[in-house]
Amino acid sequence: MDPVRPPQIQIPAPLLPGDGRFGCGPSKVRPEAVAALAAVGCSWLGTSHRQAPVKDLVGSVREGLRTLFGLPAGWEVVLGNGGSTYFWDVATFGLIERHSEHLVFGEFSSKFADAAARAPHLAEPALVVSEPGTHPTPVVEPDLDVYALTHNETSTGVMMDLRRPAGADPAALVVVDATSAAGGLPWSPTEVDVYYFAPQKCFASDGGLWMACCSPSAIERIEAVAATGRWIPASLDLRTALENSRANQTYNTPALATLFLLDQQLQWMLEHGGLEWCIRRCRQSADALYGWAEDRPWAAPFVSDPAQRSSVVGTVDLEGIDATAVCGALRENGLVDTDSYRKLGRNQLRIGMFPAVEPDDVVALTGCIDYVVERLRG
Repeated sequence: MDPVRPPQIQIPAPLLPGDGRFGCGPSKVRPEAVAALAAVGCSWLGTSHRQAPVKDLVGSVREGLRTLFGLPAGWEVVLGNGGSTYFWDVATFGLIERHSEHLVFGEFSSKFADAAARAPHLAEPALVVSEPGTHPTPVVEPDLDVYALTHNETSTGVMMDLRRPAGADPAALVVVDATSAAGGLPWSPTEVDVYYFAPQKCFASDGGLWMACCSPSAIERIEAVAATGRWIPASLDLRTALENSRANQTYNTPALATLFLLDQQLQWMLEHGGLEWCIRRCRQSADALYGWAEDRPWAAPFVSDPAQRSSVVGTVDLEGIDATAVCGALRENGLVDTDSYRKLGRNQLRIGMFPAVEPDDVVALTGCIDYVVERLRG
């Protein structure tokens, strides 16, 4: 069957946003960061990651994250290559002693659970599952040593408040996938032990890197697991990653452009007011998107509970209008990556509202959707 051609709808230029990138990863990279990278293209790119210029920048990234998140004394920022998907395997070797519980409420929250289930040295993980568009709450069990939470489910646009499970073993770690949340949603280090993420969402860089903010309890767990003699591949060894991070480097060669763009975004966030400023900016975009959807008879926020609606990844169901046709028409006009998550299978738009995205551009996007829908409906 031939692919459906997008409808030929020309959106008037005055309606268009200043930047048409609304993807949920890779997300919009600020033009100023790209220009800064180009300026060092012949002096910094293509140089050794074991020498001072690159190591100093890694140190800047680590310190920037400590400042952005207000990490207490004793916390450490650990980096490694491979992204959040890779970190799930890292965690099965270096964080879970034997038995973990996973809150599963979408595609990405299920994948860490799958990784733990396949690990032959671990017990079958406990799963607490809820339907897409909602999130479950932890169930405390006496033998759990890791509670695996997801701050923001990128596939569905559900966010959750992070709370240490009441009554849990004090030695159990709270390990949080913050891939699309970190830098755009609030959290407290008192409620979390490991907060890990990648730079291609709120941090407006490319993928291929993972970062984990680790509490003293998490550092102690990393050392304790390594001391058991458990076989751990060197590239998945959290203690190796920790030792290299303390030297402001990664175990193997990183992508220098990714590190540079990440540092540029971090400095921009801090210069404008830090995490609180980023949170307000994302909420402004989210309020505009969800308010618009609620005002349209043919649209509605997918997440029914307003408290669980993400401020960084917005999902909107359409009724009586083909979302694929809408996305196709938007793309023809330079407004890209508004498609729903492929495996969710809903007639839906999904909008990235990370800090680099201008709230005014989200407002303009909604006007463009109105324009397209009006013409699709005839």
